[in-house]
This record gives sequence, C-alpha cells and structure tokens, in this order.
Amino acid sequence: MSKLVEEFNEYRSKMNEKLLADNNKIVKRIFNLDTNAYAEGALDVKTKELLGLVASTVLRCDDCIKYHLETSYKEGVTKEQMMEAMGIATLVGGTIVIPHLRRAYEFWEVLEDNK
Repeated sequence: MSKLVEEFNEYRSKMNEKLLADNNKIVKRIFNLDTNAYAEGALDVKTKELLGLVASTVLRCDDCIKYHLETSYKEGVTKEQMMEAMGIATLVGGTIVIPHLRRAYEFWEVLEDNK
C-alpha cells in the first residue's frame, strides 16, 4: 500500500478509536448512523459511495473524499465511473472544488497503482 493511502488509513483508524473510546453517546450514534446509511438497501453500496463522494467533494472535505474514493474503489467502481461522479460534483460545486478534484484524481491513481 502506498504511503499516502497508508498514512490516511492509519490516522483515521487511530483517531476514530480515540473518539469512540471517549464514550460520547452523540459521537457514537453519529458513527453508527454513518455506517448504517452506507449499508446495502434500496441503493447498492457502490451507488451510495458515489453519492457520498459527490457530496464530500461539494462540501470540500478531503478526508471524506479519500474515504469514499477508497471504498468506491474496493466496491468495484471504475475510473470512468468515478470521474463521471466527480464531473457532477465539479458542476454542482463549481470551480472552487477543482483543487479537490486534482487531489482525488491523484489519490485514485495511487489506489490503482496498489492493485
């Protein structure tokens, strides 16, 4: 695994553990809601991850974008599907999301290189 992906996942895991260990009921419920929202339902997981990717891009959250990129990749999303979703995100979010698009593309390339 590349350093970029590895560092992101290690930091995310470490901090999630700390946050959940703090035993804050609201934080735990939000984490649980997030997990359940992306579970298979009327929409498949792949579609939900692409929706999360678009929303994260429009909201300009790089950590969220990386998370949804990696999960989308693991769910079998193709580069073409990811870029089509990112095109919608850029259209909706405007030119201010282009830096996030650049970083997303770079992160996707790293995911592909780590096959």
